[in-house]
Amino acid sequence: MSRFLTVGAAQMGPIARHETRASTVKRLMELMKEAKSFNCDIVAFPELALTTFFPRWPIEDENELDSFYETEMPSPATRPLFNLASELGIGFSLGYAELEIRNGIKRRFNSSVLVDKTGNITGKYRKIHLPGHADVLDRPGQHLEKRFFEVGDFGFPVFHAFGAIMGMCICNDRRWPETYRVMGLQGVEMVLLGYNSPVGLGDPYELDALEPFHNHLVMQSGAYQNATWVVGVAKAGCEEGFNMIGQTCIIAPSGEIVAMCCTMGDELVIRKCDLDMAKPYRADIFNFSAHRRPEHYTLITARTGAVKPPESD
Repeated sequence: MSRFLTVGAAQMGPIARHETRASTVKRLMELMKEAKSFNCDIVAFPELALTTFFPRWPIEDENELDSFYETEMPSPATRPLFNLASELGIGFSLGYAELEIRNGIKRRFNSSVLVDKTGNITGKYRKIHLPGHADVLDRPGQHLEKRFFEVGDFGFPVFHAFGAIMGMCICNDRRWPETYRVMGLQGVEMVLLGYNSPVGLGDPYELDALEPFHNHLVMQSGAYQNATWVVGVAKAGCEEGFNMIGQTCIIAPSGEIVAMCCTMGDELVIRKCDLDMAKPYRADIFNFSAHRRPEHYTLITARTGAVKPPESD
């Protein structure tokens, strides 16, 4: 008998720089209520779902910078969301900026949590593949994740929750095959993936023009090659003058997009996911134990050596 998990992918429209946490959390709660009305077991929210995408500005004032981070989870501002989840009996994943004070030192991470139907945190992830730059560049927009976040230190764990093996990653993680493979080797059945992907920051036009294509390409290939569901949840629309691509979607282990948002605002798409749909892929095409040969990869590398690109002037 197949196992089913009904998931809601809760895209968010723009969040203004000075929008209050209370206002943003209210929007999340409305999406959660809608997900419950469709009998969702879990609703997934985007990366940095509580604030605007603040790494677009070279913020110098530390108090202002700290205001975008949560020092605990649930925080006082997000407690209503956790309480509602418990009341409704629905789980959720939530991306946010995390400020941890360790040995008197501030540490900043781009994080996400997995929350069960009782409102308790059952898993946590910190973003590993940080894009952008640390120094302010002469360009229309900044992407200062390397300035405002540390590389995550949890690896790519999986969590036994909702009757499934769940995983999480964040935004740029989706572009790297090892993200999915590390979780795939642990038997992951659903990856919850929040992102904020802008265009118009000063990249070459050909990159911006292909961003929507590449967005789906990497998630679909990750789903197919690791026989897992992938739920990609976006921040969308024109946020503080910068366009976010949206394209929130739910992808099956076949690599097919089976649900997708069609707006650039707050929108929910839903899918009743057959977790056992992955079985024929894992038994045949992507049977890791039968076909995957990492020891031969090592031998090939040892014999041929790694090819290093020429140094640029």
